[in-house]
Amino acid sequence: MDADGAVIESISTKGAPTPKGHYSQAIRHGGLIYVSGQLPLSPDGTHKIDANFEEQAKMALDSLFAILRAANSDPQRLLKVTAYIVGIENWPKFNAIYTAALGDARPARSVVPVPELHYGCLIEIDAIAASNSD
Repeated sequence: MDADGAVIESISTKGAPTPKGHYSQAIRHGGLIYVSGQLPLSPDGTHKIDANFEEQAKMALDSLFAILRAANSDPQRLLKVTAYIVGIENWPKFNAIYTAALGDARPARSVVPVPELHYGCLIEIDAIAASNSD
């Protein structure tokens, strides 16, 4: 609990990679779900460095969506998404994949070009969503 007595709940699912550091897949607090950055790793934690950007983006989104489901939420409840992408040339590819995956949902969004990411990945996505239980 926090100082106001609100419950701080850690969210975990086998549908997304287990954290390899000192963090949770997501945290629920006050009706919001804070999803940690999701790299394009399979649920067992393996990664395919040779996968193209499109495949990596879909894997990261799949993990994000699995965590949202485990937290009793869904893509329609996303409030803010931040995507870190290697290579500005990947921005249009990301936008197309993201648009197809989210459909009518239009959360606030930032896309941040970066020079590199952990494990040589090409994308990392974090998000804030509303819980369906609020």
